[in-house]
Amino acid sequence: MFVIACAIALLCCLAVSHSAPLTCEDLVRPLDQLDPRHLGGKWALVAGSLSHLPYLERFKQRDSASINVASNSSDTHISYTRSLRLDNKCKYSSYNITLEGSNFTYDGTDKSNLSASFVHTSCRDCMLMHMTVESGKRHHLYLFSRRRQLEQKEMEEFSAQVECLNLLPPVVMDPTKELCPEETAGDPAAQTEGET
Repeated sequence: MFVIACAIALLCCLAVSHSAPLTCEDLVRPLDQLDPRHLGGKWALVAGSLSHLPYLERFKQRDSASINVASNSSDTHISYTRSLRLDNKCKYSSYNITLEGSNFTYDGTDKSNLSASFVHTSCRDCMLMHMTVESGKRHHLYLFSRRRQLEQKEMEEFSAQVECLNLLPPVVMDPTKELCPEETAGDPAAQTEGET
């Protein structure tokens, strides 16, 4: 009887330890390993949060947004095009980044002004980018996925990550809003915008 009681107690302890919430340190840790080949292709912006209210208000005005990462053979240099739909118009901007582990820098920018990293997420087909701007005065957290809409537990994890970073409540993109098509050269409807 004693053996059965010990076995039940052990099972209860294991169940509690597996259901314990992750600490903030775990939730916002940079990726251990980043496979640059995993980044290639189109990623839809699912949600985002910022620490600066005026920028968050501007962020809310987007109908949809995505990034299209070029398939590169380089493990350290990546190019991507950001598209956002605002007032039924698509705006595009292109960026080159240099990878340093899970961190990355935008080519041609002051490294002391901006730091960025890919952050761990349990979502199987997501990419989470954390940017610190103006030497830590502003934070941005962007959740991208191959899917337009995530499961509730995935969104709950993102909300917890937002809380850990003391950001404003996240803005979730409407998955029914159309994404911009890929930018084509000479497209008169395509506009280019430089600021993130």
